[in-house]
Amino acid sequence: MEGLKLIAKGAEADLWLDPDWNGVGALIKRRGEKRYRNPELDAEIRRTRTLHESSIIHRAKEAGVPTPLIYQVDPVGATIVMEYVEGPKVRDIVEDLDPEERRRLFTIIGEHAGRLHRAGVIHGDLTTSNMIYSPKRTVFVDFGLGEVSWETEKRGVDLNLMYRMLTSTHFRHTEELFEAFRAGYVSALGEGAEDALARMEEVSRRGRYVERE
Repeated sequence: MEGLKLIAKGAEADLWLDPDWNGVGALIKRRGEKRYRNPELDAEIRRTRTLHESSIIHRAKEAGVPTPLIYQVDPVGATIVMEYVEGPKVRDIVEDLDPEERRRLFTIIGEHAGRLHRAGVIHGDLTTSNMIYSPKRTVFVDFGLGEVSWETEKRGVDLNLMYRMLTSTHFRHTEELFEAFRAGYVSALGEGAEDALARMEEVSRRGRYVERE
């Protein structure tokens, strides 16, 4: 990866910034080899997960959710080249926004989440760390844990991740922000939204019970 800048190193994949990939800034996500796995199995896992993630991103975009443009997919090299979306993570700017803008932003985030679920996309890590903010659009990123499902349980788990993140990271505004998120989510998903939200509360109760044990 000569000439590229490593901007994030994860358990499954590394992210590299190429400031001039065919004339544009690009983010390169590469799943590295896992030497503890059988080489043939490892290659197949990395190939499959790369194709799966790119498919999920495409499905989310078709649903009307802003996601990075995909420039190139290399299944053999387990690499996705995509648009580098400039801007801060939503996680890092919540405290800097005035109350009206915070509510507006989280209503939009709720709408995006509702569109994902309506299209059968479960994000898998629905937190403000995986959303890039700009005044014109809020982009959802990192679909590495995403999957296709219309199950209420999986929708509830997605929503519970969002709520838990609010209570831990944005605790000063949890109820305000979740109410805005909820309104956007219900308006975008429609039928099934209340069931998913009820399941979120059930998942949260199960989590608290396990923690007490």
